[in-house]
Amino acid sequence: QVQLVESGGGLVQAGGSLRLSCAASGGTASSYSMGWLRQAPGKEREFVAAISWRGGTTYYADSVKGRFTISRDNAKNTVFLQMNSLKPEDTADYYCAATTATSLLARTTRYNYWGQGTQVTVSS
Repeated sequence: QVQLVESGGGLVQAGGSLRLSCAASGGTASSYSMGWLRQAPGKEREFVAAISWRGGTTYYADSVKGRFTISRDNAKNTVFLQMNSLKPEDTADYYCAATTATSLLARTTRYNYWGQGTQVTVSS
């Protein structure tokens, strides 16, 4: 069983930056592929970014490519999402998730464990 706790959300102006963190505990957290997903009010949860368990492979939604960077520090069991050039449409609750899967990581249904989420609000 893996427990995930997100932090780093907040209110930022358009064009600004935020760095989200996800602390993992329990199980062998470093052996899981990790993802960030988000859900805006009234919308379905969507994939944002994912990283393989060794950190060598990353995946991004087209909407965030070039602006967001996912990384992980397995020694600290922590995953990060650096978000730059934020836009109002990035406003959402952001969730960290873990999966034993190694493929199709853009599918929200692939994730076995979820954090409680952290809110990101981007003002125009």
